[in-house]
Amino acid sequence: ITRGLANINQGLEDCLYMGNIDALRDWGHAKDYVRMQWLMLQQDQPEDFVIATGKQYSVRQFITWTAEALGMQLRWEGEGVNEVAYWLNPGNSPLPPLGEGRDGGSPRPVVRIDPRYFRPTEVETLLGDPTKAKQKLGWVPEITAQQMCAEMVAHDLAQAKQHALLKANGYSVNVSVE
Repeated sequence: ITRGLANINQGLEDCLYMGNIDALRDWGHAKDYVRMQWLMLQQDQPEDFVIATGKQYSVRQFITWTAEALGMQLRWEGEGVNEVAYWLNPGNSPLPPLGEGRDGGSPRPVVRIDPRYFRPTEVETLLGDPTKAKQKLGWVPEITAQQMCAEMVAHDLAQAKQHALLKANGYSVNVSVE
């Protein structure tokens, strides 16, 4: 999500294709999880702990946070497989956007739903209960999902800017499209 929207923001890609954006996930940062693993390893007796934040956010929310971190204003229209997110302010991009809205004035579709990305055995909601880890080890996640998203955006935007600069100066750039 962060890489795709950063590439779109820099004019390197047209659209991000997603599956179920209403799926709820327990988003957490690896730094918090590694700290939890270290605390687990400090125990005299091995025990099972759930490493999770205990908070859920939808994939749609993660897309929205990403767009906001990039200064991209999105408007969602439609529903189901016909849902589309439009970039309302593509003129904010430092490079001319590809495809529709090249003039920088008209909204541009940047997120579309693709049925190929729906999982056959979709789990609508994933939520961990870290109560035991909090009680026994004093562990609580320190990095919010929004902060994690912003960190990911900063990294992916820096990469997208490098690729855009190379492309603008005539170099062939292979942009990772996943």
